[in-house]
Amino acid sequence: MALFDKGRILTLDIGASKVVLAEYNVKSGTPELVNYGIERLGISPDDETDTSPHIVSAICDIMRNTGMKPGSVMVTISGQAVFPRYVKLPPVKRDKIMQIVNYEAEQNVPFPIDEVVWDYQLISGDQGDDLNVMLVAVKTDRVTMLTDCVIAAGLDPEIVDVAPMAIYNTVRFSHPHLEGCTMVLDVGARSSNVIFVEENKIFSRSIPVAGNTITQAIMKEFGVSFTDAEELKIEHAFVAFGGVYAGPENDIADRISKIVRTVIARLHAEVNRSINFYRSQHGGSAPSVVLLTGGSSTIPHMDTFFREKLKVQVDYLNPFENVTVHSNIDGEAISQDAFLMGEVTGLALRKALVCPVEINLMPSHIVKKKIFKKRQPFFAVAAVSLVLIMLCWWGYFYRMSASLKEQTFATKSKVDKLSSLSRKLEKVKSIKAVEAARVGQVVSFVSQRTYWLHILDSIHENMLPGMWLIAFTPERGGNTIKYIEIKGKGFTDEVKDGTYVEKFRDKLISSPYFTKETEIKRLPGVGRGDYVLEFTMRLALEDPIEVK
Repeated sequence: MALFDKGRILTLDIGASKVVLAEYNVKSGTPELVNYGIERLGISPDDETDTSPHIVSAICDIMRNTGMKPGSVMVTISGQAVFPRYVKLPPVKRDKIMQIVNYEAEQNVPFPIDEVVWDYQLISGDQGDDLNVMLVAVKTDRVTMLTDCVIAAGLDPEIVDVAPMAIYNTVRFSHPHLEGCTMVLDVGARSSNVIFVEENKIFSRSIPVAGNTITQAIMKEFGVSFTDAEELKIEHAFVAFGGVYAGPENDIADRISKIVRTVIARLHAEVNRSINFYRSQHGGSAPSVVLLTGGSSTIPHMDTFFREKLKVQVDYLNPFENVTVHSNIDGEAISQDAFLMGEVTGLALRKALVCPVEINLMPSHIVKKKIFKKRQPFFAVAAVSLVLIMLCWWGYFYRMSASLKEQTFATKSKVDKLSSLSRKLEKVKSIKAVEAARVGQVVSFVSQRTYWLHILDSIHENMLPGMWLIAFTPERGGNTIKYIEIKGKGFTDEVKDGTYVEKFRDKLISSPYFTKETEIKRLPGVGRGDYVLEFTMRLALEDPIEVK
């Protein structure tokens, strides 16, 4: 995967009902939106099947429809999936903070620490007695599922941020001179996030009342499917003010508006609890401004409802207050989609600027892989440098030897002196031979690594559309590797039968790295309802690899 192109940023928000992928340019320190796409997942909240194919398909559809090129990407994970904890630490030196935070993480995270990915943010305490720290953790399998989807779609994850924290950074950048307490209410599909922004304080809470709650209530009221209930919500939903507003001529809208008001009243009760908790436990102030965002926040009269209930100013969050939008983007379209762009804009700010909150929940195995990948060029440079040094020494001693031979022939009176010098040179030659042998070992090591990379590239280049590799196992026989067993998968709508896999095998045989002994070991049939086909192949190497 390529690293970030100069000035190019890809950001990705994976929600419960939609995927947003955006591309930003950074020219003068401020990101500019140049391209974006939104794709609905169309998944019912009661659907227990794996959502990975839907996510991968949605990302690929956006890239195909918008023309975005693959590259490194920063990703957000839903606030509902993470476990935020706010702890106070005793005043300690900076070099002791990590040790104490590790201990607090083990005590506060509600899962075994080796089953989660976690990070922390120091919120305040530079001049106070106590240090306020925000811990954020997520189950490893949950974040790994998302990063696997991103990789399967051809992108390279760089950062895994948390959606509420990305919105927090957007608000801080869009409204740098906020006074008092600002509360952001992000009303999504599966959950709503309450985020408090106040001076050096931060607090967020996920509430399991959101757009899908309304949809499920409509399903129950009208006895329809999730898809039909979602369409009814989009067509008729608004927040009733109490009493009958739709009129008897539109009974459906009247009933739906009352359902919406009931659900939003529940959300309001949870918001009030969050405000009270923030004020009592974190010393915060009552919000003076409320900013609405999220896919379900645009239900008509939502802002009016909270304005009347909370008795404060209620507006919609505009993530493009200080972030520019390229002239090629349709103004009307982006104004309608702005309420879905808070997270991706906050991610873009992470790459362009130093942000107030910088959380990264990247799985450790991906981090290690990236570190090794970054070090590979240095290994190659070191090997080349060593070879060049040895060549310089060899040239130097070669010239010295020639000079001594000339002196030997020029005068016999210096034979004794030259003999002594010759013995010294012979010793140096021996040292040179030993060093040359070591250089040969280094060159061989580098060549083997390059050969493995060529083999992997050949496998990936010959894979057919709809296939991907899940396992790569060399078979060692003594000091030689002649066979490699690979396991792969493919979507059944692409890999319809064994012939498709046979084509893959034939393409591998035609490459310069594998022989006709390459064979398919396992190819099960496709059952009803299967969307992925798994196969196993045994590849025979044209040039077996010696293992020392």
